[in-house]
Amino acid sequence: MQEFAPGTVLLDRYRLTSVLGRGQMGHVWQGRDLRLERPVAVKTVAADLLAVPRNREEALRRFRREAKAAARLDHPNTTTVFDASITDGACCLVMELIEGTTLEFLFDQQDDGRFDVPTAAAVAAQLCAGLSAAHAAGLVHRDLKTQNVMVRRDGVVKILDFGLVKVLSDTDPRLTMTGESIGNIACASPELLSGQDRLDGRSDLYAVGCLLHHMLTGEPPFATDQPALLATHHLSSPPPVIPASRADVPRDLRELVTALLAKRPEDRPSCATEVYAALAPHLPAPSPGLAVRPGVPEDPRRPFLVPQGPRPV
Repeated sequence: MQEFAPGTVLLDRYRLTSVLGRGQMGHVWQGRDLRLERPVAVKTVAADLLAVPRNREEALRRFRREAKAAARLDHPNTTTVFDASITDGACCLVMELIEGTTLEFLFDQQDDGRFDVPTAAAVAAQLCAGLSAAHAAGLVHRDLKTQNVMVRRDGVVKILDFGLVKVLSDTDPRLTMTGESIGNIACASPELLSGQDRLDGRSDLYAVGCLLHHMLTGEPPFATDQPALLATHHLSSPPPVIPASRADVPRDLRELVTALLAKRPEDRPSCATEVYAALAPHLPAPSPGLAVRPGVPEDPRRPFLVPQGPRPV
């Protein structure tokens, strides 16, 4: 398994141009589809993860299964998979390249780190809409965080990184915790951190609760720069309650955040569709002139006014 460099052409079709992101699992590259002449994103797996023989076959088998599942996702709030290769020589996913910015960057652009209630509800609702499709396809994201949520120029929210994370963390659970950074466990559910073998969609809903809390208050639920302490908080500390003094945050929305951050999965909402329904009353009101205007201004700071609905569960 080779490490890749700019200029490498994978599958005789996809030229890697520059690295968009790095992680323990591998790299995400900006690339170009030479056949269709369009930009793409290409995720490659770190060579050392496939270097151990006892891990390789299992990793490739799971990657093949999850790549197929991710490719079946068809929802505006998830990333489209175009192609995949599952071999020792080129283990990669080829996906649409999202033009926009991450939720992490948008937090930095807010004066007090907070979003207004309709904007926060619109982001969270779109996350739940995308998650509902993923969960119906048997996928659990496991790594939802500010860096994995993109807001496109037209305000549509896109969830990144379906498929690959689940594959490699299943192959060797230690890969998910060894040397983790704050960013990687900022939204990790208690059951994920405790190493439970079988997770369901409620683990992702915990992450939605973390992100929603951050959007409404300007702070993550547990603010610390120590990974071990953060993990301890997720595992055992009571979820922080958004104070009633925040009069701009309705009571039912505060209660929804508390429910999403419950330690036990069975104490959280049962599915992403249920959370979407709870967020619906707080979505931005449609503009009366929206349908007749020549176009909506492209502004990634203002998420799409009418989030796509969730898939029935």
